[in-house]
Amino acid sequence: MDVTLTIILVCCAAFFLAGIIDAIAGGGGLITVPSLLLCGVPAHFALGTGKLASCLGTLSAVFSFARNRFLVTRILPLGFLSSALGAVFGSWSALQIDSALMGKIMVLMLPVGLVLMLASGGVRLDADEALSEKHLWLKVCSLGALIGAYDGFFGPGAGSFFLIGLHVLLRLDLVRASANSKIFNLASNFGSVCTFGSAGTVLYTLAIPCAIASIIGNQIGARLAMRVGVRIVRMMLFAVLSLLLATLVYRFFIAGPA
Repeated sequence: MDVTLTIILVCCAAFFLAGIIDAIAGGGGLITVPSLLLCGVPAHFALGTGKLASCLGTLSAVFSFARNRFLVTRILPLGFLSSALGAVFGSWSALQIDSALMGKIMVLMLPVGLVLMLASGGVRLDADEALSEKHLWLKVCSLGALIGAYDGFFGPGAGSFFLIGLHVLLRLDLVRASANSKIFNLASNFGSVCTFGSAGTVLYTLAIPCAIASIIGNQIGARLAMRVGVRIVRMMLFAVLSLLLATLVYRFFIAGPA
């Protein structure tokens, strides 16, 4: 497709906002995916392009958390591997579906991802809980593979799902769960990028500027993570997605794709 300056600017704005949201509460993909679709990017290219930009943005947030020693290095190698492999399978599965049909599937999955993400926000544990040792490696592997597969196939909300999974299953406090979820999310994005890139479904002329916008947004979000309430971010995300979703439903199911 022809990537115009207008498309680049609109998508960069979306990735910047999503980067801030992702670093604080997760769920930035709920902004980037519909934005790419609304700009006329075909479904498979929307997934591949979005994954590359988000991968680099997430990497920048990881550095911020790593400097503050929030990472639990013991669980990360297996978590990274299982998330990456799960994402490869999910991305491969998405590529087997016709692009037009995949676009409709993505639109229908957006509200599901939002509901699951918002519901996960109500789960809380004692912040002083120690890392759960019971079935630790099975939990890490299952968490990485299942959510990684979802991230590779679709993606929005995966960061929040990783966060809440680490919080509930491994009993990490919310700050450490948020920090370590970035490693799992980075791995799933990396696996997706490799799969979509090998299939030629990445628009690099759009992905690179969006990646820069995502990096800036993630850096701002990482610094705001301890100052801005997660609930406020989720409410803002709900409002923005509602508008995007209404527009997408009209385009894909009423007017038909352009």
